[in-house]
This record gives sequence, C-alpha cells and structure tokens, in this order.
Amino acid sequence: MTRVLMVFDLPYAVKPGYDFAEEFADPDGSYTENDVYQALLECGYDVHRLSLFDDVRPLLDAVRDVNPDVIFNLCDTFHDVTHWDKNILATMELLGIPCTGASSSALFLCNDKALSKKILRFHRVRTPRFHTFYRGHKVWLPKTLKLPCIIKPLTEEASRGISQASIVDDEASFVARVEMIHERMSLDAIAEEYIDGRELYVSIIGDRALRMLPAREMTFGQMAEDEPRIATYKAKWDDTYRKRWGIKNHFAKTLEPELQKRIADICKRAYRALNLRSYARFDLRVTAAGQIYVVEPNVNPCIAKDDELAQSALKAGINYPSLIRKVVNQALRRKG
Repeated sequence: MTRVLMVFDLPYAVKPGYDFAEEFADPDGSYTENDVYQALLECGYDVHRLSLFDDVRPLLDAVRDVNPDVIFNLCDTFHDVTHWDKNILATMELLGIPCTGASSSALFLCNDKALSKKILRFHRVRTPRFHTFYRGHKVWLPKTLKLPCIIKPLTEEASRGISQASIVDDEASFVARVEMIHERMSLDAIAEEYIDGRELYVSIIGDRALRMLPAREMTFGQMAEDEPRIATYKAKWDDTYRKRWGIKNHFAKTLEPELQKRIADICKRAYRALNLRSYARFDLRVTAAGQIYVVEPNVNPCIAKDDELAQSALKAGINYPSLIRKVVNQALRRKG
C-alpha cells in the first residue's frame, strides 16, 4: 500500500499524535486539508498527517518514522510567512521523497510577480506592463506606465494586500499606495497597468502531456460601471461582500472557439516557460478586443473540492478522488 505523508501548515504547533479533529471539522478552517485527506483515504492510500508551524524537525522525524512513498504537499506558509513555502518544499526535496505539485524553483519564480512576468514577456506571453519598487528606494510614477495602475505586494498570494484602494489613477495615490505596502506590510511592491476586461481562471494539469480544464470566471454583477473590477481579497474570500456586490465565480460563457484556442495556447506556453508541473492555475484578463493577458501564475493553487481547479476538473469528467490520485501518481513517476 502506498504510504502518503500529507504535510500542511497551521498557525500554531501541535503535539505528536494530534488528531486535527477540530481543525478539519471547521468549514472556515482546514477545509482543503480535510478534502484532500478524505480523498486520499478513498483512494486507498495509507495516509499520515503532519502539520508544521515554526519548526522543521517534525518533518524530519515523520519522514524517518513513516518512510513515505510520497509527500502530499499542502504547505502554504511557515511561521506565518507565505513566501517560505518554497523553503519547506526545498527541505522536502533534500530528503529525497517525491512531492506533489510544483518544484521549489517554480514556487520561487512564481511567488515573485515581477520575476515571473519577466520570464513570460521573454517568451512573448502578454502580461500587463509593470514596475517593481523595493523597500529603501525612491518611489515615483514611471513614464513607462499608464494610469490607472494596480499596486500589489510583490510576493503575497491569495489577493492579500489588494483592495479597491489598490487601483490608483494619479501620481499622489500611486506613491502613497506603494509606500503603504512598504511601511505597513513591510513588503516590496509591484505596480501594474490595470487591464479592463474579463477575469478568467484557467487551470492545467499534467507534466509531459498537458490537459486544459474548462475556464472559470469571476463576474461583478452589481458594481458600478465606473468601478474597477478586480479580484480583491474581499471579492475572493468575504461572502458578505460578494453577496452585496453580486460577485460570482462560475464557468466562463460565450468564449468563442478561436478565443478558447488562443487561451489554451497561451496558458500552455506560460506553463512550459515557467517549468511548471502537476497542476497550476493562470489568472487572465481578456479585453473587449480579444487581447489575452496573463496577470498571474498560481502554482500549487487551492485544491479544495469546491475551488476553481477541482470544479474545472469535475466539469472535464475528473471527479475529486481521481484528481487527487492523478496528483499523487504524477509525483510517484518522478521517484528516483
């Protein structure tokens, strides 16, 4: 029987043998971990669970004691720092155990919004124009950027640090927003030209042969026409806010075959350019003129049963346990 060590993060340390009953039962807590755990059990794997907070020694102990065939990696943070997910994965890689999802180098590339955009632009994949502002350096409005712009933390995920105030249309607001990210969030910042268009989420699974999954879309039903339509943190995660403004996620409609073909080509090229594997999701903007922009690559995106990737897989005929089995099998093929 295949032994799977499922590793995830919690915002606190727990003792060995902890059962995670409270966390896995909380619909607002470890719901992704619970979904994956139940699917792994349904697939017949011998599953061992491990949570990490601020110490890697439990990982070393678990690998020694369990001797897993594969690690199902669900670590998004370490010690509450999001961009240390790559460091935990690199530690797993040093142990020589196949891991699900992206490599540590892919996490490094895609966690840095500017670096991933540079690679995509080199490969002629259209992205919004951007400029990076590192802490301790002068902040100004570059002549190469056209307003309005959206100001984001350079290395955050899940839309943390993004709100309606992130859209700026004058130099004073531009500088103030960058400085807020520097000073209040203690993070570097990236400024991107705002692309007005449809917000699409396109998922891919595969290593050698890539499979495109049906596109999902976020729509902003009740927002005023002159309001920027962006996937803020509240638009993604605050159910009350979503209901108030009629924000919905659903399968994209009225995508013409030619447009679908171009989206698939662009996403596959981006996937290859960033050397991705296993599964990923691309956040796109499609303008009224049909121009396609890759706004952001998401490696190891949320794989909960009700999230975008799993819903797209189900639409393509891949039920949830089958999706989890595919992810495990991809890792096992890399063994040795």
